[in-house]
Amino acid sequence: MADNNHSHFQHLYFVLTGIPGLEQKYYWMAFPLGAIYVIALYGNGVIISTIKSELSLHIPMYYFLCMLALADMGLALCTVPSMLGIFWFNYKFIAYDACLVQMYFIHTFSAIESGVLVAMAFDRVVAIWNPLRYSTILTNGVVCRTGAVILTRAVCVVFPVPFLIKRLPFYGSNILSHSFCLHQDVMRLACASVRVNSLYGLIAVIFTKGSDSLIILLSYTFILRTVMAIASGEGRLKALNTCVSHICAVLIFYVPLIGMSVTHRFGKHISPLTHVLMANVYLLVPPVLNPIVYTVKTNEIRRKIIQIFVQTKITADGWGLPA
Repeated sequence: MADNNHSHFQHLYFVLTGIPGLEQKYYWMAFPLGAIYVIALYGNGVIISTIKSELSLHIPMYYFLCMLALADMGLALCTVPSMLGIFWFNYKFIAYDACLVQMYFIHTFSAIESGVLVAMAFDRVVAIWNPLRYSTILTNGVVCRTGAVILTRAVCVVFPVPFLIKRLPFYGSNILSHSFCLHQDVMRLACASVRVNSLYGLIAVIFTKGSDSLIILLSYTFILRTVMAIASGEGRLKALNTCVSHICAVLIFYVPLIGMSVTHRFGKHISPLTHVLMANVYLLVPPVLNPIVYTVKTNEIRRKIIQIFVQTKITADGWGLPA
């Protein structure tokens, strides 16, 4: 009878966790976290506005970069506000349904980012393999359809996840391990078999990030073979230089992802602090570092940022404020 009563009970909320062992420093940690949030939103916003306004950037490579910036902004908007709530206001509660919504959008934006990185790899393959046909192969229509496929795949693959969680009973602990809701973290609190959730989660990861990483690896194998066939050393260096930003973006996304996956799968005896830090790095680092990488490598974006700073200084001087 007790089990039957439990089966009809669900927690109304979950309790989020900050960084274990550093509770006394939460208030001060919120300031660098807030700076990360501002940099992520501002940096990606500048990339999007620059690509929109600069006609010279209206090419497939930068359209895909715009998609990447949108995915990064989505990840930042999904995760950082709940973390700031914990660190600044000690507000650790998140409603059950709100947790499922946050979980859905985090995994969706993550899948979108992975798909965009594949599209960017294909863009580099075409640009290096057949530069004369680049504009005829990657037309605006192809770019739009590619973006639609990436979005549709992410939305459809992640869509069942909240419903698979919704069917599970939660009448034990409601304390999560992270400052945001992740599928594997919520799933472990369930008081029933999670075999279906685990199996579907594994299939979803293989279908999205697993296949994406394999395609990117094969793409760069083909790129290296093509580059090695170029006669001049200067030509080889120039071709590889066009891939540097994308390689950085791939490493920034996949290295923390692999680290987090390994710690969750095999790190049963690793301290909770390690699990939390790996998840934070995976979700917070790409939205911050990607704009920096592409700003360094793209003159138009760099000029746009300088222009904004100059306008801000002129405005501050006009109002008599310190620049």
